[in-house]
Amino acid sequence: MEHAASPADASPDTSPDASPGAPAPDHADDLALALRLADAADAITLDRFRAADLRVTRKPDRTPVTDADTATEDALRAVLGTERPGDVVLGEERGGELSENGRGWVLDPVDGTKNFSRGVPVWATLIGLTVHGHAVVGVASAPALGRRWWGAAGLGAWASDNGGPPRRITVSGVADLADAYLSTTDFRTFSEQGDLERWIALADACWETRAFGDFWQYCLVAEGVVDVAVDRAASVWDLAALVPILEEAGGRLTDLDGVATHDGGNALASNGLVHDAALDALRGK
Repeated sequence: MEHAASPADASPDTSPDASPGAPAPDHADDLALALRLADAADAITLDRFRAADLRVTRKPDRTPVTDADTATEDALRAVLGTERPGDVVLGEERGGELSENGRGWVLDPVDGTKNFSRGVPVWATLIGLTVHGHAVVGVASAPALGRRWWGAAGLGAWASDNGGPPRRITVSGVADLADAYLSTTDFRTFSEQGDLERWIALADACWETRAFGDFWQYCLVAEGVVDVAVDRAASVWDLAALVPILEEAGGRLTDLDGVATHDGGNALASNGLVHDAALDALRGK
């Protein structure tokens, strides 16, 4: 799929690396690079998806990793090493560290590896850029679905279908948690953490529940299809790329304690209108 970055939005930039009185930083070049990285990733992942010789192994935490995961991350790191040699990189497969005082790219080469390894088309490459610890650019590319979502601070949130023209996306207007559509990845992670009652309380407070899971549920929140998404366990590479998409679409992402972070080990995303009510449900209020 070939995608071009959308035109910059006319609204003022409120990204965290902007200083009062200074010109608003423009992340258009970074977004364009992230979209090119997604094109490169799509070429690798689609070629290996449902391949008869796909190699699947298990990491120490028993989660699967395929040859597509490592090949994709290596390819993206090679491009970033040339295009942004001064930036650090953190990837799910090759590790790394982010700096609170600089720029860092966050890569999840295949988010939804279990789906990928089983031939389920719900998986994506996630590419995020953080500046001074804040996520400011994000791309989620799901080529087997023919879908891509992207956003950057001050530039809006966008999606495209099958390489078609970009369309701006916004969250839903659902204002009552009792009317909200809720998704999670696997509710059993709440049980594993001894928090099953928290999931049940949130689910009971919402209209309907599904398990769209992983990146997809957050992108569905951003485009107004789902109102709340929650994960009891989530890593920085699962979330960093999704924050700019959600926030530019008018949504909100915090950890389960309500702290605005993509590095809290868990996540609650919403259209913003029902966020506090969802947090209260998780707290048993």
